Amino acid sequence: MNRTRRLLEISRIIKNHKISNQEELLSMLNQKGFKYTQATLSRDLKLLKAGKVADNEKGYIYVLPGEKEDKFSGEEMKDTVNRGFLSIDYSGNMVIIKTLPGFAGGIALRIDRMKAFEILGTIAGDDTILVISREGIGRQEVHRVLTTEIPAALNS
Repeated sequence: MNRTRRLLEISRIIKNHKISNQEELLSMLNQKGFKYTQATLSRDLKLLKAGKVADNEKGYIYVLPGEKEDKFSGEEMKDTVNRGFLSIDYSGNMVIIKTLPGFAGGIALRIDRMKAFEILGTIAGDDTILVISREGIGRQEVHRVLTTEIPAALNS
């Protein structure tokens, strides 16, 4: 089967199902008659620019560009963010947020999408996020902004 048909089927499955890993996706593709390796699937996912976002039911699931906001309600996403949040600490205009493994990217994405004036940007690893605030913005202002997306940070 040609690549275009494969990519269309992968897109359809990701849009209509909560897929948490490549094995699950490969299994669904095999059921549809697509037989190929995990390495090929990995390349196809990269070509489609598929990424993962946090999900209350399955941990993390694949999404395609432009789908992330449509697939989750704001409250559902906040619950997932709160579940992954561990701690927050401040130093000058930098904030370090600790998360459970795998949650940092999703939480950083939420912070970046806020487009808050107080925050210049984020850098995320697997379980740590560096948030850099604008010069002259106080800790309380940054904390107020961050707790709109991470209510669990209020208790830190």
